[in-house]
Amino acid sequence: TMMQNILKTDVREARELLSWSMLAWVLLLSVPPIAFLWWVRLERRPWPRALGLRIASIAVALLVAVLAILPVNRDLTSMMRNHRELRYLVTPGNIVYGLAANSLREVRDANAPRAPVGTDARLIHVAMAGKHRVFVLVVGETARAANFGLLGYPRPTTPELQSLGVTAFRNVTSCGTSTEVSVPCLFSEWGREDYDERRIRNSEGLLDVLARAGYAVTWLDNQSGCKGVCRGAGIRYEKLLPDSAPDLCRHNECFDGILVRRLQAELAEVRTDAVFVLHMMGNHGPAYYRRYPPEFRRFTPDCATAELRDCSREQVVNAYDNAILYTDHVLASVLKTLAAHTAPIDSAMLYVSDHGESLGEHGLYLHGLPYSIAPETQTHVPMITWISPGFARAESVDTHCLRERADDALSHDNVFHSVLGLLDVQTRAYRAERDLFANCRRPAGGAFASR
Repeated sequence: TMMQNILKTDVREARELLSWSMLAWVLLLSVPPIAFLWWVRLERRPWPRALGLRIASIAVALLVAVLAILPVNRDLTSMMRNHRELRYLVTPGNIVYGLAANSLREVRDANAPRAPVGTDARLIHVAMAGKHRVFVLVVGETARAANFGLLGYPRPTTPELQSLGVTAFRNVTSCGTSTEVSVPCLFSEWGREDYDERRIRNSEGLLDVLARAGYAVTWLDNQSGCKGVCRGAGIRYEKLLPDSAPDLCRHNECFDGILVRRLQAELAEVRTDAVFVLHMMGNHGPAYYRRYPPEFRRFTPDCATAELRDCSREQVVNAYDNAILYTDHVLASVLKTLAAHTAPIDSAMLYVSDHGESLGEHGLYLHGLPYSIAPETQTHVPMITWISPGFARAESVDTHCLRERADDALSHDNVFHSVLGLLDVQTRAYRAERDLFANCRRPAGGAFASR
């Protein structure tokens, strides 16, 4: 998984992990062995003798390994059987395996056709006269539930959302611990419960089904791309560039407020039912301090460097919480923007983070651990929904019922089916038992067919 993240990252993300001190350590640890190898001169031997020496060396090494294992064989066998996650920790085997597996997959799947999903999709709602339906799906980045004030965190990190009547779900689990895994899974029909990475990546997803049903689908990106989920026909992708809003950008990257500004422009041009996906920069680490403008520097002292080891844990958490505070402001601005357009549209929003983050618990920082051994801080994520009064009336959505479900055990697996249900898309791919709205509304046109 980590090799996959490395191969799929971009220059902007990688730059934050590079520093002069890192270069110094690389030189310190690499120059002496390289110099030693340069100094050694190999003795040339006839190839039969050279081959014999190498075979003998390998045989001796294997014999030493066997003799070393024999005294602890029972304990070692039991440990490897009960703790299979150890195979992810053995270096350099894990690196070699991860690189080879990712490279082979890329070659194998480069030209593989995407399996269709929801080919029978159709809309079953009756449009209100003169009004269009707009749904905004906000994909958060590295926001963990533990630091959301809405979800019980003692710090006021979500003051604006708390005043806007949103529903915050407290028990939501991510599909992965990295964007590269979670985003494709989040938009897939199967999710974590039926997880098959190759099937997910080589199949259509939620946006393809929505476009096929008749929605105008747009992906607005302030991150490192859509990870393949927006490449289908009828889906428009737009990367938001710094020159489009210089006042919201610095260091060749933009604050997430640029998504709100672009959404405002898009809403002014809506002429049909539409779905917008806003892909946030959110709390992407380790440079948390770059994710919020100076006016959101409320929790101090904050860590003002990507070198987290140069900061105390308190400073790291302060910077992270400031980024959550700014996410709160961005989401509140999205809701206010939608509320200001109630005359031409009925609207709803769903926000969910792709994965969480470790902030020093058990000595761990950042994210991306293999799912089987990842701590809860990397998999417990916030999910928030808001539905305009007009949308709620049209869809018979009981928002009080939704709030009563706030403690239900949910996951990324619910997103695909919940969005289809809420937007009245009828298809055999829909599963009512995974629709978090299903028990709080009466679908227009009758009951959906579920598998």
